[in-house]
Amino acid sequence: MSIYDFSVKSAAGEDVNLSDYKGKVLLIVNTASKCGFTKQYEGPERMYEDLKGDGLEVFGFPCNQFGGQEPGSDSEIQEFCKLSFGVKFPVFSKVEVNGENAHPLYQYLKAEAPGVFGTKSIKWNFTKFIVDRNGKVVKRFSPKDSPEKIKSEIVKIIKN
Repeated sequence: MSIYDFSVKSAAGEDVNLSDYKGKVLLIVNTASKCGFTKQYEGPERMYEDLKGDGLEVFGFPCNQFGGQEPGSDSEIQEFCKLSFGVKFPVFSKVEVNGENAHPLYQYLKAEAPGVFGTKSIKWNFTKFIVDRNGKVVKRFSPKDSPEKIKSEIVKIIKN
């Protein structure tokens, strides 16, 4: 099994196969519009703009499992991301990241890159995963790790 075995739903409800992104470095983030970390949309968008030509793709996955901080519909979330932060990277359909209804992609990400002390659950919004060009999940970052802090890690992976 690899990251390329999964498909996700676009905000418009269309299937998107992650195999379409083979050879790209992926930054995958669970997002929320009404969270203290919501300003972190800015960092991934800047990285996307700066590094897309070098092979970076950023994926946002809205999730309402943490304090009900992503209550909107997929279309409302899209509008918020574009108007508030100028987001151009794909923000997919809302998913669950923990529990029995966790999206299979997130089940895989958590198994491949557990958190501190080997914990698999995601603790909060804006947990970040980096996937290398070969589809290997190489690192997990906590919500407290700002996008600016992880940019050097992403650049290293892009250059390898």
